[in-house]
Amino acid sequence: MSEHTDWRPRLYADTAFWGMTATQLFGAFNDNLFKQLMLLLAVPVGIGSVFQQDQQGLATIVFSLPFVLFSGYAGFLADRFSKQPIIVLAKVVEIAVMLLGLLAFLYYAATGYVGLLVVLFLMGTQSAFFGPPKYGILPEMLRTEDLPRANGIMVMTTFLAIIFGTAAAGLLGDWFLDPDTPLEMTAHRMWIGSAFCIGIAVVGTATSLLVRWVPPAQPDLRFRWSALTLPPESRRVLRQDPPLLTAILATCVFWLVSGVAIQAINSLGLVQLEVGKLKTSILTAIIGLGIALGAMIAGKLCRGRANPRVVKVGAWGLFLLFVLLSISRPGGVHLLGYTGSLVALVLTGIAAGFFAIPVQVLIQARPPEGLKGRMIAVMNQTNFLAIMLSGFVYYAFDWIVEGLDWPRSTIFAMMAVLLLPVAVFYRLPDDA
Repeated sequence: MSEHTDWRPRLYADTAFWGMTATQLFGAFNDNLFKQLMLLLAVPVGIGSVFQQDQQGLATIVFSLPFVLFSGYAGFLADRFSKQPIIVLAKVVEIAVMLLGLLAFLYYAATGYVGLLVVLFLMGTQSAFFGPPKYGILPEMLRTEDLPRANGIMVMTTFLAIIFGTAAAGLLGDWFLDPDTPLEMTAHRMWIGSAFCIGIAVVGTATSLLVRWVPPAQPDLRFRWSALTLPPESRRVLRQDPPLLTAILATCVFWLVSGVAIQAINSLGLVQLEVGKLKTSILTAIIGLGIALGAMIAGKLCRGRANPRVVKVGAWGLFLLFVLLSISRPGGVHLLGYTGSLVALVLTGIAAGFFAIPVQVLIQARPPEGLKGRMIAVMNQTNFLAIMLSGFVYYAFDWIVEGLDWPRSTIFAMMAVLLLPVAVFYRLPDDA
C-alpha cells in the first residue's frame, strides 16, 4: 500500500464517505420526488388536470436537456478543480432551486405549469453539475480496496432514495391535489411538500461539508469546446474498438426504452388502472427494487467480467415482460391488474439489471487507462440524450394510442418492438 493511502481511514469509520453517501441519498430523493410529481401532473386525469393530452414527454425532455448540454463542461470542472467544493456548491444551489419550487407551487395560479417546468430544468442543471464530482471523488477520497464496497453502498442508497422519493411524490399528490378540482385552486397546497424538499436540501448541504477535500485531478487542464460534444481522443477509441461503440449504442437503446417505460407506467396506473397517484408512484418505484436485486445477482454471475449470457437473459426478459404488460382484455381491462403489474415490474427491474450491469462492466474495463473517465462521460451524455429522446418517442406513442383509441398498456408493446433488435442482434464480445 502506498504512503498516500496509509493515512485514510477504513471505509466504515470514514466520516467523509458517510457524508458523501448521505449527500447523494438526499439529492436523489429530491430529484425523484419533484420529477415524479411533475410527471403525475402531466397525465390528464379528471377536471383538475393541467392538459388535455399527456405531457410527460415534455417534462422528461426538460429535465434531461441540461445533462446533454452541460455534462461535458461539468466533467471539465470536476477534473480542473477540487471536487469537494463543487459538491458543496451544487448542494447550496439545490436549496435555491427547491425554494423556487415552493414559489412555483405557491404562485401556480400566476405562473402555471411553465413555472414548474423552469424549476425542473434548473433541477436537471444542478444534477448535471453534481454528477461528475459525485462519481469521481470516491477513488480519490477512499482506499482502493474499499471502492467495491463503497460503490455497492452508494448504489443501494441511491435506489432507496429513488423508491422513497417516487413514492413520496404520489403520497403528496394524493394528500394535496384533487383530480376533480382545477389545479389553479389546489396547487398552492403543495408548498408544504416543497418546504419538506428545502429541508432535505439543507440537510444534504450539511452532510456535504463532511466530504473530505481532495486536490484537483488535473489542475492544468484547459477547456476545449470539444468537451461539450465528443472529444477527438474518444472518437478515435470508438472508431478503433467496434465492440465498445456497440456497447454504448446498446445502453442508449436501453435508456431510451427505460425513459419511455416510466412515462408508460404512470399513464397505465392513472388512466387505465385508475389507482391514483400514490399507487401509481409505487408501480414506478418498484422497478428500482428490481434493478437493485438484478444488479446484485448479475454482479455475482459476472464474477468480475462481462458475461454475454447474462446480457441475453436480461434483454429477452425485458422484451417478454413488456409484451406481458401490454396485454389488455376486450373492453380495456388490463390482463395483470395492479397486483400482477407490481410483480411484473419487479421482474422487469431484475431483467434490466441483468442487461445493464455486464454492459457497464465492459464500458468501464475496455477503454485505455487514460481514457476511462472520459469514456464514462461519453456514456453518460449519450444515455441522457437517449432519455431526452424518450420524451419525443413517448409523444409519438401517445399520439398513436390516443388516435386509435387503444388501451394505454399498448405502449409497452411498442417498447418491446424498440428493444427487439437489441435482444436479437446484440451480443458481448467473447473477450469482454
